[in-house]
Amino acid sequence: MKFHKTSILPLCCCLFSLTAAAPLVSDSIEIENHFRSFHFNRPENNKKNKSLIFVLHGSGGNGNQMMDRAIELDKLSSSENFIVVYPDGYKRYWNECRKAATTPPNLENINEEAFFEAMIQYFKKQYRINEKKVFVVGTSGGGHMAYKLAITLPEKIKAITAIVASLPEPSNFDCSEKKVAKPVMIVNGTADPLNRWEGGAIILGNGVNMGLIRSTESSFQYWSALAGYTGQPSKVTLPDTDPKDGKTIERYQFKEKGKPEVTLLKVIGGKHDYPNDIDVHVEAWAFFKRQ
Repeated sequence: MKFHKTSILPLCCCLFSLTAAAPLVSDSIEIENHFRSFHFNRPENNKKNKSLIFVLHGSGGNGNQMMDRAIELDKLSSSENFIVVYPDGYKRYWNECRKAATTPPNLENINEEAFFEAMIQYFKKQYRINEKKVFVVGTSGGGHMAYKLAITLPEKIKAITAIVASLPEPSNFDCSEKKVAKPVMIVNGTADPLNRWEGGAIILGNGVNMGLIRSTESSFQYWSALAGYTGQPSKVTLPDTDPKDGKTIERYQFKEKGKPEVTLLKVIGGKHDYPNDIDVHVEAWAFFKRQ
């Protein structure tokens, strides 16, 4: 692996967060001559053994934007003893596993693994997190980044949730697979015009080509097979708590003792968005806790 230079800036910016009573902290880490930034609400207690949850933004976004979308998750951080961290992608994108991606981090081969490893060490030193309880939940391009971390850095990541994101097609896949079974939850919509349920090409609104992705069912099968599951998953229809949103959710689940759980939330009628019937980030935490 290429050597990377990592340093923690001595000063950080502390602001009052709109999403929590605790002050918002923004800090940076130098990775291979690039300062990579991240944001979090300072923990309200000094308890040890905290879990760490990375919440990843989609292509073209940033970490601060995700704070408004994970408010309910952050509200649980004190009582559930975890820290939620909102990293910024490199120039608003992630270097994922999509070979065809024409985004800056892909073209420059930005070292994302080094960034996340450095953040884990930062929170271990500063807030005594439990390194065995590191989780990732990502939306769209952030979901692709979550997949990458489970594929290339499984020894550091306990479980992931990928929202409106499917794995790249094999021809569009350029990550070195360690092929370690991990708990994975996928939340995809059947009417998503961008990350289509049946797979295909992804071209972003700004014309950026991200290449081909697998179908949702193929992505689910990838993780299920890796975990050693065969046959059919269990199926449960979740309560339709918001009938007006035109969406319902079916949960397909593989869960056996001694194997990592693999779950698919099929959002029938769901587009490239979040369903109203559940809070996807809180649901992700419920999934993580089961692991």
